[in-house]
Amino acid sequence: MPEESTAEVTAAGIARLAGVGRAAVSNWRRRHADFPKPVGGTETSPSFSLADVEQWLRDQGKLAEVPLRERVWQQLAAHPSGTVAGLVHTGCALLLLRARPGAWTELAALPDDRLGELLPGVFEEVLTARFGLPRSVHTPTPAETLPAVPLLRAAVELAAELGGPRQAFEFLLGRHLDANPRQYTLTPPPLAELMAALAVAAAPEGRPLATVLDPASGTGGLLRAVPHPTALYAQDADPDLAALSALRLALHGDADIRAATGDTLRADAFPSLHVDAVLCHPPFNERTWGHDELAYDPRWEYGFPARTESELAWVQHALARLRDGGAAVLLMPPAVASRRSGRRIRADLLRRGALRAVVALPAGAAPPYGIPLHLWVLVRPGADQRPPAETLFVDTAGLVPDAGRDRLPWTTLRNTVLDAWTGRGGEESVARAVPVIELLDDEVDLAPARYLAAPAAGGTAPELAAIRDRLDETLRRTQGLTPTPVPARPAPRPLTTVGELARTGALRLRTGGSGTAPAGAGVPVLTEHDVLSGGAPSGTLPAGGPGEGREEPVLVIEGDVVVPVLGGGSVARVVDAATAGAALGRNLQLLRPEPAALDPWFLAGFLRGTANNRQASSFASTATRLDVRRLQLPRLPLADQRRHGAHFQSLAEFEEALRLAARLGEQLVQGLYDGLADGSVEPA
Repeated sequence: MPEESTAEVTAAGIARLAGVGRAAVSNWRRRHADFPKPVGGTETSPSFSLADVEQWLRDQGKLAEVPLRERVWQQLAAHPSGTVAGLVHTGCALLLLRARPGAWTELAALPDDRLGELLPGVFEEVLTARFGLPRSVHTPTPAETLPAVPLLRAAVELAAELGGPRQAFEFLLGRHLDANPRQYTLTPPPLAELMAALAVAAAPEGRPLATVLDPASGTGGLLRAVPHPTALYAQDADPDLAALSALRLALHGDADIRAATGDTLRADAFPSLHVDAVLCHPPFNERTWGHDELAYDPRWEYGFPARTESELAWVQHALARLRDGGAAVLLMPPAVASRRSGRRIRADLLRRGALRAVVALPAGAAPPYGIPLHLWVLVRPGADQRPPAETLFVDTAGLVPDAGRDRLPWTTLRNTVLDAWTGRGGEESVARAVPVIELLDDEVDLAPARYLAAPAAGGTAPELAAIRDRLDETLRRTQGLTPTPVPARPAPRPLTTVGELARTGALRLRTGGSGTAPAGAGVPVLTEHDVLSGGAPSGTLPAGGPGEGREEPVLVIEGDVVVPVLGGGSVARVVDAATAGAALGRNLQLLRPEPAALDPWFLAGFLRGTANNRQASSFASTATRLDVRRLQLPRLPLADQRRHGAHFQSLAEFEEALRLAARLGEQLVQGLYDGLADGSVEPA
């Protein structure tokens, strides 16, 4: 019979269990002879028995009880066939729970060995009923199921805790995707929702999208964003992704799900399908997409794509799978809009009315995050339909200057794009409908920036004058805040550490990470960049419950002290009333002092000491990591703490004034350069 004790956990998993950094786990291994010995892994990345680690942490008073979600994740990560296989087996059990809860209750009463024998037969019935044949989700054998029985039981228990099978699967899948960011190319949920909304808007007469295809489905994020579909079709070349997306979609709703494995361009799984909409985030810059063997494929209705134009092959595949009047929305690299090798196909897409809009997104909207990607909105022309005389171009990059992937205002972007599509507004610097005849030159360049009026880059002369006035005021304030150093007589002071203060209850430690916001709530995220730059919380959490792939966020309150743990810099930020309520972002450590024991400004001030940070930092191969528990500060009465804290707070105000003066100065200088260059400002 399988035992939970066979599950293993890495040093990173131990740190997550105990809520500490990796450096603390390394210290425990060195300092405590009774720390569990490795049972697997490698010399540089050992693994330990999960049960032994839990018991040791409890004996040391470092762990009261392992949270259920953490226990299930560790069991999943320890699955003998790998995490993905464990996810598929878990998804089968959760799908059984969703479809036939009574059957699971009866089976769960059986011993593990008997349950492992019977589950495959029941899985086969449920999977066939849900996906038909052939399908991308294969039924696990009894030999594969038996070792996973403890995991499956725990996953069902997790479903009860998180609110249902869908939430449990989303949590586990989200944890796996977060742990392997370079392995998967994901479409962020806000972008998926925008693409689905565009497809709905492009449908004739607002007709709902009953049937939708994603020919490069990945983990199913795009199809998951479709509102109330009747049937969803997915295909992916990776068998694991095809299986995961099928289970994810089946647990998400009641639509008919058909998911297939295979190279879509070379081996289309749905050659006779015609759907209401296609949503696709295709692979970019593929040179081996099938150019040589697909020369006479009937899908190339608008021209045979060059070897370097794989994206235009995906565009034409999408159009070929649409019914007349159906809409497709594809995420494209910007080079597709202007490469000379694709100009003839672009021209034919325009002439025949298939390409209806090109939307330029800001950098950071989707991977690769450094490139401002495009959305192409296409409609399959009907046989008796006259091509539209204009094509819409939208450029949202100017709405979010210098934004990053964690700071995009998705609500503003979505509203701007949809308003431009429906013609409800938009300045010519953001959106414009261009006559097709103007686009059909030798280049057929479809980059939106080429056709939109450029706004005054640096602002108008009155706006620059207002910036100058603010700069003058800020410089005067900075001069008044400039501190005067006062010599002190060195005297020994008893020291303590953050770790000791945490153990005595004088403060609490929390670690930042990903999470989901309560449904309907727009929770901002205090990011590492915000702490380093002194800015307001600029990230956002995806909507949903804590089971939607991530854990509950850590919300900051006034008086918390936030410290970045990567990079080796000495920065600490005290949370004010304006920042309170934001979620704590990645790579940040929160210290919450007890007001009767610790002054937050005193704490933050001493944490910023250069020597203090140096002795508490460790060095990895590519980064410096701060072990917050090793930071030191003097033992002082609360009154003395507050006296020091008042000086630290004055320094923080001076620092913020300097930052503001620098930002205003840069803005004024660049604005004058731009104004003189474009003629909106005269030389003095």
